[in-house]
Amino acid sequence: MEISNLQKARYAYQPKLPVALAGSIASIKVEFGEPTGAVSDTGDIKEIFKRGFGKPLAAFRKGEGNLSAKPLTVGVILSGGQAPGGHNVIAGLFDGLKKGNPRSSLIGFRGGPAGLVENSFIELDEEIIDRHRNTGGFDMIGSGRTKIETPAQFAAALETATLHRLSAVVIIGGDDSNTNAALLAEYFLEKGAPIAVIGCPKTIDGDLKNEYIETSFGFDTAVKTYSELIGNIMNDASSARKYWHFIKLMGRSASHIALEAALQTHPNICLISEEVEDKQRSLNQIIDEVCDAVIKRAEKKENFGVVLIPEGLVEFVPEMKKLISELNDIMAAHEAEFTGLHSFDAQRSFLEKVFSRESMVLFETIPEEISKQLLLDRDPHGNVQVSRIETEKLLISLIEKKLAKLKAQGAYKGSFSALGHFFGYEGRSAFPTNFDADYCYSLGFSAFALIAAGLSGYISSVRNLAAPAHEWQAGGVPLTMMMNMEKRHGKSKPVIKKALVELNGKPFAAFAAERARWAVETHYVNPGAIQYFGPPDVCDQTTITLKLESER
Repeated sequence: MEISNLQKARYAYQPKLPVALAGSIASIKVEFGEPTGAVSDTGDIKEIFKRGFGKPLAAFRKGEGNLSAKPLTVGVILSGGQAPGGHNVIAGLFDGLKKGNPRSSLIGFRGGPAGLVENSFIELDEEIIDRHRNTGGFDMIGSGRTKIETPAQFAAALETATLHRLSAVVIIGGDDSNTNAALLAEYFLEKGAPIAVIGCPKTIDGDLKNEYIETSFGFDTAVKTYSELIGNIMNDASSARKYWHFIKLMGRSASHIALEAALQTHPNICLISEEVEDKQRSLNQIIDEVCDAVIKRAEKKENFGVVLIPEGLVEFVPEMKKLISELNDIMAAHEAEFTGLHSFDAQRSFLEKVFSRESMVLFETIPEEISKQLLLDRDPHGNVQVSRIETEKLLISLIEKKLAKLKAQGAYKGSFSALGHFFGYEGRSAFPTNFDADYCYSLGFSAFALIAAGLSGYISSVRNLAAPAHEWQAGGVPLTMMMNMEKRHGKSKPVIKKALVELNGKPFAAFAAERARWAVETHYVNPGAIQYFGPPDVCDQTTITLKLESER
């Protein structure tokens, strides 16, 4: 690929490390806390992870080092969707290995977990690593969504790891990928294989976090990328003064991206899926809320605005959730029959026979274009692919209908012209911010230190992230500590619990305190493009969410 001038400049950026990891390996000391439990369902988790459950928290301190300096051979996997900074995790891991012992080596498994199962790999050397430092994307080794879950897959993973004489496998991924890492660590222990498994917290959605994982990497860069675009649209809206922009943002299960983008840009409306579910707000109530803002702004001659919508909203609206659930069950139970229906009319006729009355009425009410999207192929879990549902167009259509009625009644005298947008892939592979570059490098270096400490079944952790990087606290958290039991494909399985937006948390409270004013008045903020060079208060700032959550 051609290399831009900015990319050349970013190669020279040296990520900052927590003070405990910044010196020689001989000065890194690992300390342990008390044995840990689980989020819930402790008995079930303990039964599944007989050998790996209950491990203590690990923390790195500056002192008389107790890490092994023997040569290590480590395999690394990028799992799931891209997130800015993944290459820096690998760079931090590589540099740690070479600092610990120059004879250590790093193997990258291509295409995600499938690379480990199928023994598709590349040995990562300094030239490859240097070509990807501080850059976006996962193109160094690629990624994939394969899960290691069958006996044959686990056996193949062990065979590959044994063939390469691996000391450890590092899995860089989200909650599902790190759950997989915990199961792989348990399998290796069960088989008596001296191969550690360490995870790293990745997802732009921001839903892999807890007391010890303050944020997942990539969230900072992605939300700042989206906020720049939102700010640009706000400038355009204020200039043209004639369009309402409905912007759908990434975030299926959690609305962290939408909430942070709202805190950064001050839109007129930002819908939070968790609040919609908590208050059981209907589709009509959501439409009424937006229409109320449109009418009040029109009274001030401001026939423009910006609405932020989380990607997964449709699954949180009660009647839509019921419709989608019924549809998933119907398409699973009648897959062959439904697949044979080649026209939308035939599919609709079939659904009339099996849908509940309420769901059929809703199905007929929403725009046909959206109804067709609801019938598209399911994801690997058998669920609707919400990223393909144009929720922004659904809301626009229903709002247009409502405003037309109000205009006919004389209750609305403005004009409404709407445009829809979806910001998703634009943020997944952006050049990482200085924060993500530093954080990811620290996560990778910490993963090396966990391996050198002889640990397995841990996720790399770097805390105190609202402070300057040298004050960050590195360590590791037992993966089983973050787990509970959930239903997947009709079976109860251990999974790392997703972190949703807390409606009693400080970030949501800060948003809720201002949104009524933002709805009617124009208080837009354009944060501008991500800056890599300049004063720390411009270049090294964390998200507003992280700042608020770190306040004591």
